[in-house]
Formats: sequence, structure tokens, C-alpha cells
Amino acid sequence: MDESEHATATATWLDLYDYRRRVAEMYRRRAEALRVGQDEADTQARFRAAKDALFAHHPQSALGPDDRAHFTGLRYFAYNPALRQEATLAPETDPADQEMEASGPHTMRFHRAGRVRFTIEGTPLELIVYWIDVYGGGLFLPFRDATCPAESYGGGRYLFDTVKGSDFIPLDAAGAPAPPAAGAATPIGYAGGRILLDFNYAYNPSCAYDPRWVCPLAPNENRLAVAIRAGERKYHEDE
Repeated sequence: MDESEHATATATWLDLYDYRRRVAEMYRRRAEALRVGQDEADTQARFRAAKDALFAHHPQSALGPDDRAHFTGLRYFAYNPALRQEATLAPETDPADQEMEASGPHTMRFHRAGRVRFTIEGTPLELIVYWIDVYGGGLFLPFRDATCPAESYGGGRYLFDTVKGSDFIPLDAAGAPAPPAAGAATPIGYAGGRILLDFNYAYNPSCAYDPRWVCPLAPNENRLAVAIRAGERKYHEDE
């Protein structure tokens, strides 16, 4: 999510750093819970509670002041284990630039970095993974599906954005969450492989909550014909 953040009068850049650190910790705890075999639905319930707390109380909440005053929690689809998919991530053979529409007046440029291939209800599907070309860079996976715009945000949702701390989970040869890469025995470099693609963690861009944020919108090439009823629903019913 290569957003242009405009801090509120009380929020600071250090607050933004703290927000991203907390989000990264949420994803780290999620990965660790899955590695040790904790219940998936319980793990997600804890994750959602932590995110609701950030939206309600953190100075860098995506919500505007009026929405925060009446906030009781984000809106979600029910947990759906069938939309927790094993996928294959492979490097993109044509790493061309991609201009994405944004919620603001200008497009944003990304590079195609990889593709994830998976199957839902017997239908083979794929999504492009993009590289965010800012300092340090990161992988970014936006998508739209058949729930847009009636049930989910019309601009699409995100599955991960490693710049902002949200991440995917690599799987080992047995299909279990792989341990963190560390030590001399860990291969250097990353050629892709099996990953966990859990649509129950699909989330809205910040511009879905308040127009002060400018966010890239999922491009047509990442539009899925199937309905992904998992993850965050649209927040404003009148969209």
C-alpha cells in the first residue's frame, strides 16, 4: 500500500513509526501462532482485536475524528477456512512497470515482481505481486473480487504490503509455516515457493476509511471473477 500519509494535527512521524511497528508485531505473532499449531480462528480473533484497538486508540488510526468517536470495530466477513489457500509464488518473467489508479488524482507506478497461483472451488487463479519502488522497497498484493463494490470496498483490498509490516507466510515442503530465515544453513536469496494465501486477512486500504489518505487501487489484472467473502468488509455502507 504505497500511500501518501498526511498526519493529523496531533499525530507525528514517530507515531507512524510506532503504528507500523505494532502492525509488524501483529503479523509476527500470527505467524508464530500458526507455526506452533494454535487454532486458526482463535488466532485471527486475536489479530482482529489488536487491529480494532489500533483503529480506536492510536494517533495514526486510518479513521477520521468523527468515525473514531463512534467506532465499535471494523466490519468483517465470517472466518472461512476454505479461503485459506496454499499458493505458489514465482518471480515475474516480465517485470514491467505498472501504472495503478489511486484514490487521489494521480496514478502510482509499481514493478511486477512475482505471481501467486492458487485454486478456489476448483478454479485456477493467479494474482500479480508488485514491488513498491520507494526507499527499501517491498512486496505488495492488491486484488478485487466479485464482492466489490456491494460487500467490500470498491477500490479493492490488500493481502499484504511488506513496507507497512503486513506480510505473507512461507510454507515448508510439508505445507507447514516455515520458521524465520536465520543461520548459516538458510539458503541465501529467495526464489519463491509455497506460501500461505489467507484471504481471511484481506484488509482495506486506508482510503476506504477516510479521504485524507491516498492509496493505490487494485488494477484490472488483479480482478478475480470469484467472490472472496473473507477478510474486511467495506466500512461505509453508503459507498
